[in-house]
Amino acid sequence: MHIEQVELFVSNTETIKKAFKWQHTAMHRMAALLYATENRTADLEAIRQSNELIKQETKRFSAFRGHSAFIIAAMLSLTSDGPAKLQDTFRVYDLMKEMKFRTSDYLVIAAYQIATQAEPEQFQPVVERAKSFYDRMKAEHPFLTGRDDYIFTAMLALSGLELDSTVTRMEQLYQDLKPYFSAGNGLQSLTQILVMGEDHPEVSVRVLALSDAFRARKLRMDKLYTLPSLGLLSLLSANPEALADDVVNTYEWLRDQKGFGAWSITKQELLLFSSALTMLEHVEHLRKDVLTTSMSTTITHMIIAQQAAMTAAIAASAASTASQSSN
Repeated sequence: MHIEQVELFVSNTETIKKAFKWQHTAMHRMAALLYATENRTADLEAIRQSNELIKQETKRFSAFRGHSAFIIAAMLSLTSDGPAKLQDTFRVYDLMKEMKFRTSDYLVIAAYQIATQAEPEQFQPVVERAKSFYDRMKAEHPFLTGRDDYIFTAMLALSGLELDSTVTRMEQLYQDLKPYFSAGNGLQSLTQILVMGEDHPEVSVRVLALSDAFRARKLRMDKLYTLPSLGLLSLLSANPEALADDVVNTYEWLRDQKGFGAWSITKQELLLFSSALTMLEHVEHLRKDVLTTSMSTTITHMIIAQQAAMTAAIAASAASTASQSSN
């Protein structure tokens, strides 16, 4: 376990929680992870300034003021040109709306991913590719494909993968893995992650080996929020048993820390962050023949995108539950 980075994540979570009490706790942890990814202590003033910038540049009921606002603020606070990146994000967001993507926190994060990973002259073609991927996925799974797929759709569009063969492979992976995992959004997200690796014939076997390794350790990585993490872990070159041990060690250490006990965070959420921290530790040991690119930054982008997608889903679910209980 990379203890320094994990300790940084915990301390960042605590300081962010104290400074931004009105934010959902999942957002505190997401922002803390973003800073830990950069091996930086949380800059509370920079986050505040980015948050204020978003408010200044948007109207009251803008999607940029939803759950995703704090994630975007934290991301912007880590850049040297936050105002410019925010304007680029607005531009991409508008392009995606023109392509009939629907307003949501997921769309805001997807727009940010494209705005920060593509050159401005590529915004339009990347958005068009994203829509093509989305439409093809919708055709395959009309009841599963929705706004929660926007972030992974953006990542697929940025990947440079060929549309037809990628969607075909995604569907093949879905059918291959359906007997082992619950068919649904989690499984679809898993296949979206897996296709961003090379067309490796053993990838399904590796996913199942990892799943079994976690089950043997009395932890489940085959649930809605953690299945995408299982996919990302399977793209790493480390031995499945060793990877599972690393995640479990991180999980158990975090569970003993303030703010990470059973009353503060669910098992699945804790596994989500434990696996992310483990992946960040292994990110420099990726095998070149497993992924479309060996650059650690690419995998880091995938980890952040996956974490942002799941965090937004957790916050949305919590908000829906709170609304229903108040009615």
